Amino acid sequence: MIVAIIQARMGSTRLPGKVLKEVNGIPLLKIQYERIKGSREIHKIVVATTNEQEDDTIESFCLNNQIECYRGSTHDVLSRYYECAIAYKADIIVRLTADCPFSDPTLVDRVVNLFLSSSVDYASNTVPPETSHWPDGSDIEVFSFEALEKAFFEAKSKEEREHVTFFFWKNKKSKFKTLQLGNSLDWSKYRFTIDYPEDYELSKLIFSEINSKGIYGHINEIVAILDEKPEIREINKKFYFGIGWEK
Repeated sequence: MIVAIIQARMGSTRLPGKVLKEVNGIPLLKIQYERIKGSREIHKIVVATTNEQEDDTIESFCLNNQIECYRGSTHDVLSRYYECAIAYKADIIVRLTADCPFSDPTLVDRVVNLFLSSSVDYASNTVPPETSHWPDGSDIEVFSFEALEKAFFEAKSKEEREHVTFFFWKNKKSKFKTLQLGNSLDWSKYRFTIDYPEDYELSKLIFSEINSKGIYGHINEIVAILDEKPEIREINKKFYFGIGWEK
């Protein structure tokens, strides 16, 4: 069972309630979910939120949209993932975050297939960031339940518990086999994740361009939009990959 787990919460300090902010009347989390449904490899999609009262809103949203929802620890996100994976009998986990509404199902499938065809514990396209050739906001991480369980029992630091996969690729003692999906073009300078108000404004403009062009909005098409309209890219150019990990 390949389960995509989208972590989501309302309590962002930089842009509160961002996951349910709307574009053309549609919440960003709904947009992301519908895009991920286009994956050929994923068997189930679950939104994993926290037990905080403010995230009752996310649970209600999921119930109203027939989306599976799991609730767990606020800060120990690693345990939230582990318990969610057990609840949904996941053999392979695809980690996605709700601040990446432009998730591309074809790219998801490429990372999943890379993982399946290789004897590794973990595969990603944007991690580690220093060698990534993919945009910030196209993030996909795939790992086995066995690797997740090992991390759950062995990861100790606050950062490893909060950021879920730090133990996989940042902790040299963990000895996981990892692999990164390459890209013949370097798109690492592009950013369309949503952490700040400027990111949200950029997302609205990108979706407007997608709709006006009548395209799906695959990663290469979004990059083309940002190349055609450099003024859009200027909106959030002061931010960089991983800036959210520092706060």
